[in-house]
Amino acid sequence: MMALFWICTAILILTAIGVVASRHPVHSVIALIVNFSALAVMFLMLNAEFLAMIQIIIYAGAILVLFLFVITLLTIGTGPVESGPSRLAFQAVPSIVSGIVALALLASGVRTASAAAPPEAPADFGLVGSFGMQLLTTHLFAFEVTGFVLLIAVLGVVLMAARKELRF
Repeated sequence: MMALFWICTAILILTAIGVVASRHPVHSVIALIVNFSALAVMFLMLNAEFLAMIQIIIYAGAILVLFLFVITLLTIGTGPVESGPSRLAFQAVPSIVSGIVALALLASGVRTASAAAPPEAPADFGLVGSFGMQLLTTHLFAFEVTGFVLLIAVLGVVLMAARKELRF
């Protein structure tokens, strides 16, 4: 069970890097689909079958297919990307430093979590009723903010990929 956890963790980290590092948007979406699938496997290891199926059906099935359609529709008839000097070259050093800091914090968290005994899961963990109650009471703000962030992401893709002659 622990080996499967570490395999899924490696897949999650590598595909997350692939999402951000890929120059082709379709490759980023494919990496994100693999990422969501590995996350669903981790939910299954926690005996949260409902969350695993929602992860596959909603995120990998619906939202990422929507992203693929948006990417496909917005790139029709566009020429290749012009190559030239990078306008963001000054961000290389801060990005590397923040990446190293994030990895150090992750290593510290893993070391701390592995030293402590894992907490006991509640008896109703992963059940649909308890999940819905927590989602719509305790975590309602986070649920709404997530929907808002997804809306902003779609609008950002549309605005970034819009042709120059289109104005809003």
